[in-house]
Amino acid sequence: MRAIKEIIATIKSTLNLTDYIDTALAEKSIRSNIYFRGPNAWILVIAMVIASVGLNVNSIPVIIGAMLISPLMGPIFGVGLGLGTNDIGLVKASVKNLLVMVSISLVASFLYFLVTPLSLNDPSELLARTNPTIYDVIIALFGGFAGILEQCRKEKGTVFAGVAIATALMPPLCTAGFGLASGNFSYFIGAAYLFVINCIFIMLATYISVKYLKFSEVNFADELVQQKTRRISTILIVLFIVPSIWSAVTFVKRNNFEGNAKEFVNNCKVVGRSILYDYKIDHSNGSVVQLFFSGEPLDDTAKADLLQRASNYGIKDTQVSINVHTTIDNNNLEMVKSIYDKMGAEVEKRNTEISRQQQEIARLQQELEDTRNNAIPYAQIAREISGIYPMVKRVIIGRGAKVNVDSLHTQPCLSVIVHTASALTIEQHDQLNEWLKIRLEDTTVELTQLTDSITQKEME
Repeated sequence: MRAIKEIIATIKSTLNLTDYIDTALAEKSIRSNIYFRGPNAWILVIAMVIASVGLNVNSIPVIIGAMLISPLMGPIFGVGLGLGTNDIGLVKASVKNLLVMVSISLVASFLYFLVTPLSLNDPSELLARTNPTIYDVIIALFGGFAGILEQCRKEKGTVFAGVAIATALMPPLCTAGFGLASGNFSYFIGAAYLFVINCIFIMLATYISVKYLKFSEVNFADELVQQKTRRISTILIVLFIVPSIWSAVTFVKRNNFEGNAKEFVNNCKVVGRSILYDYKIDHSNGSVVQLFFSGEPLDDTAKADLLQRASNYGIKDTQVSINVHTTIDNNNLEMVKSIYDKMGAEVEKRNTEISRQQQEIARLQQELEDTRNNAIPYAQIAREISGIYPMVKRVIIGRGAKVNVDSLHTQPCLSVIVHTASALTIEQHDQLNEWLKIRLEDTTVELTQLTDSITQKEME
């Protein structure tokens, strides 16, 4: 019992924050970092250009470097701190500077992508910033917790740099700028949504931490002003938390649907005489997986079977859209033909491999059967020999080869060595050799005799 108490005390001591944080110093630091003026504004512009170049050329190290340079998180922490301490003035100032930050970032990235001579053949890093997932929510939330704890810690470390990289605020803004410059508003909306999600959950983490760590709340001399301020803060917090919860739940549902849809698609490559050549997951009007088939039309039975397979993965009938292209132009004809050829080649290859494996199994089974049939009953043979010739004390039987040293000619041989107390006569030796050939059903039997006298001479 004492040991358990000591363990609990050690855990409490390890997790204790009181002796290691300074909320007053953290508040001062956050308030001083919400403004974008002078060097901060120019550093932000430079960082945005560097991040845009990194996204343009798909260079992750460049993107990471830009995130380390950028002073983006100050206003976001400011909003969370203002809500947590009922400081509406701080909330207003933080939101104002956050909007300034977003405007500067969008203009910088927009101008870069507008004039850049670099082509964008493989925009994988840009595309990664247009489709937020539940993982982005989790990273933003826990990144916010890490960031505010680093702000409060008396001895500063390198956590803040890691938070800036993990939460990835700059790349979505750069991608949004690219969407504006290229006229691709789906990029702009997706990237802006990811940025808003990151901001909201960092603010939420900051608000929760400020409340838990008991930052000093703002007090007003006028009680009416105090009450009004608290009501405003409460309304803002509700408006702030409800969308956060809704976004998290939505992301979880979408993430689960996408996982189930991919497994479903992988098991529906061929339906009847139609081939699934492409699919698309759409969340614009509810989660729907669109299937694109080429080949013969799917009859009602095939469609019912397909929908039944979907239900096995938790996908409703209304969430499956089936598109079958039966009128095929030359390009699609070539595509379908290549798919059929590829499938035929794969099937032929698989059948060849199965046939080879079956032949190998048959060969091994035959070898096993031959081994069983050719197995020598050693103990029985030894008893039979000793019953006929009592002077035999030991029998050694083994399969091998007889090699002529001069010609190196090799013949299979079943060697039998009998160890006797007294020597066999020539007649007995020949009779035993013939008996062994008949008994073992092997004409290659070679009988060798060892007697105690011979063994003794050899030992001398």
